[in-house]
Amino acid sequence: MAVGCRIITKINRPDPALVERFRDMPVANIDDNMSRIAAVDTAIEPIGKGQLLGTAFTIRVPQGDNLMFHAAMDLAQPGDVIVIDAGGFTDRAIFGELMATYCRSRGIRGIVCDGAIRDRGGLSVMENFPVYARSATPNGPYKNGPGEINVPVVIGGKVVHPGDIIVGDEDGVIIIDPEIAEEIADATLAVEKKEADIMKHIVEEGTYIRPWVDDKLKEIGCVIE
Repeated sequence: MAVGCRIITKINRPDPALVERFRDMPVANIDDNMSRIAAVDTAIEPIGKGQLLGTAFTIRVPQGDNLMFHAAMDLAQPGDVIVIDAGGFTDRAIFGELMATYCRSRGIRGIVCDGAIRDRGGLSVMENFPVYARSATPNGPYKNGPGEINVPVVIGGKVVHPGDIIVGDEDGVIIIDPEIAEEIADATLAVEKKEADIMKHIVEEGTYIRPWVDDKLKEIGCVIE
C-alpha cells in the first residue's frame, strides 16, 4: 500500500447546471447562508480579479514540491478548479505563470493553493483565470513527490472533497457540498433580492429600516441617555 502517494483519476462531479447557479453570486451572500463560517482562512488571498467557479480537483503535496500538480494538470477536466493542499508552507512556490497558463488552456477554471505561488505579476493580469494563494516567493519548487490526487484535503482550515463546488471572489473562497448546493443557491438568491430592495430604499429614499437594532439594544439592557 502506497501511503501518501496515490492518484485517483475518477471523481463524482456535480451537474454543471448546479454549479452555474452560483455564477456571479457574491461569496459573502453565500457564506451568510452557511452560518457565516464556511469561508477559508483570509490569509489565502486573491491574485487578480474575477469570480472563481468550478468543481474541486484536489491535490495534496509535500512542502515546496509540485510533482503531483504536474500530474494533475493532465488529469483535470474543463470546469475543474485545482485545489492544492501545500500545508500552508510559504517559503517555496508550488507554481507560477507557466503552469497556470497551461491549466487555463485546458479549460481549468482557476487554482486555490494553501501555500505560495510565484510570478505574481503575470498571474494577477491573467484573463478569466483567478488564482488564490497564501503568499508569493521567487523560490521555486522541488519535484520529488510523494503526494496525492483527488483525496480530501484541507485548505485554509476547511475540508475540501473532490467534486465540491468552489466559489471565489475578491472577498475570498468558499466550499459548497453539492448535496446542499440547491438549498444554498435558493437561499442566496433570496438574500440578493432582499439586499437589492434595501439598497433601493437607501439610494432613493435615504432610509435603512432595521427594527432589530432597537430590539437588540433593549434586550441587552443598553442605557440610552
